[in-house]
Amino acid sequence: MPLRLADRFARSGQALMVVLLALAALASARPALAGPPLLCHPFDIGAARSLPMGTGGWQDVDRKYDTSRLVADTLAILTPDAPVRVRMETIRRATVYAATKRSLADALMAALQERAQHPDPKTAALAVFDFGYLVETYREGVWAFSSKALPAVDAIDGYQLVLEAHAMQSDAQIQEAANLILSGLPKKTAAR
Repeated sequence: MPLRLADRFARSGQALMVVLLALAALASARPALAGPPLLCHPFDIGAARSLPMGTGGWQDVDRKYDTSRLVADTLAILTPDAPVRVRMETIRRATVYAATKRSLADALMAALQERAQHPDPKTAALAVFDFGYLVETYREGVWAFSSKALPAVDAIDGYQLVLEAHAMQSDAQIQEAANLILSGLPKKTAAR
């Protein structure tokens, strides 16, 4: 028995709806990225200056780099002129190096904390941002490296420090960094 014209339209409408929903799902889908967002996913900084890295992956360090210079080199890159994205990538790289030697991790954290607590008034927001972002990158690093490789940061709320930096200096990239931190937080602490 032939289908009535109304039934044909209904079936083709349902098929069209299924196709449209599938296309919408594909268009809005983002690739699933494994690993903590602050640490495992390098930021594109073009030709901007940062710490040297290897080419084999997110945690591949440059074996020729003298890590005794890590703190000084990191501070030299984190100048007031450095864009926030360069700061984020430099702190990511510094964390990868710092995770190889606990004394490096402690020294880097102490240097950025000191700078955030006693900032030059013109660069206070960036100093607070750098310390807060380092804290959150270290927090993620605990999952990627030995639990004793990085200092405990449980008592420091790096996310709130980044929000404080944004309040001091409204900057879209600082807000983007805060959103990225929030995306990597466990759900129970995301409501901070």
